[in-house]
Amino acid sequence: IIVFALSLEFIPTTMMRRRLVAILNRHQNALRRSLSSGEKPTTAPPPRPPPRAAKTTIGASGPHVANDATTGRGPISWPALGLAAVVSASAVGYYQVERERRMEEAMGKVVSSESGWSPNPEVMAKRKFKKTKYGWFPLEDAYGGAGKPAIGGEWTLVDMNGNLVTNKSFEGRWTLLYFGFGRCPDICPSEMVKVGKVMDTMKEKYPELVKKVQPIFVSVDPARDSIKALREYGKDFHPSYIYLTGTPEQVQKMAKKYRVYVSKAEETEDGDYLVDHSIVMYFHDDKGDLADCFTQSMRPSDVIEKIVDRMTFVPTI
Repeated sequence: IIVFALSLEFIPTTMMRRRLVAILNRHQNALRRSLSSGEKPTTAPPPRPPPRAAKTTIGASGPHVANDATTGRGPISWPALGLAAVVSASAVGYYQVERERRMEEAMGKVVSSESGWSPNPEVMAKRKFKKTKYGWFPLEDAYGGAGKPAIGGEWTLVDMNGNLVTNKSFEGRWTLLYFGFGRCPDICPSEMVKVGKVMDTMKEKYPELVKKVQPIFVSVDPARDSIKALREYGKDFHPSYIYLTGTPEQVQKMAKKYRVYVSKAEETEDGDYLVDHSIVMYFHDDKGDLADCFTQSMRPSDVIEKIVDRMTFVPTI
């Protein structure tokens, strides 16, 4: 009876409460009469829940009764759901506001440095950010929102006059860098001729831009590509080329920074060998930063289009 009485707190409708109260009163009166007469009280079976309202529908096979599940109400009500929704929305809103505030604070510290910021400096180069009315945005460049890869860096090699040359030596000029070797039978000469066509075509169509472009050939076979050998090699290609070599350590260090694959093949009986290497041209801006990369499949016209686009690009932010 006590448990039955406590269950009244969870009965949703007034009519159902009244029915259950009447049942409870009858059981209490029966219990009092049994106690006063000295009879052993009997345990009454648990009351059955009141029957739900039913409605009759008529179909093709005759009338049948269908239960109406909408007459009762559970412990969850629409006001409770609405309150939960308001609390959840408030929590999400607070999280977003707090996240924006912390990002603003963090970005304010990041962009204060001249070197910029990168989520992974080993993969993506650092970028500088600028605060606009819409928030912090990276300074626009030709690579778009993804940013440019972390390729290149400082290096030191030797030119055909025996002088040390670094990446700083070409600041103020746009450089077209290619890695190869003097005894390459086909691919390197083909790429070198392609660059020559690019320079000649740009001289006709873009004479002012081509003056700022400097092609550079870097040997990945310093053991055989001496200064004398590269001088002879350069006679067959465009005169604007600058040829660089160096010690194996210098070349290996530079190739690693540009992520150039270099592998020496097995030597033949007469001591000759080939060098497998990446076939990519690296285009740098006048500050020495990587501006674009050109693959072997690109035609001279494609390379020219990219070069002109990078050299005439004007950021909007």
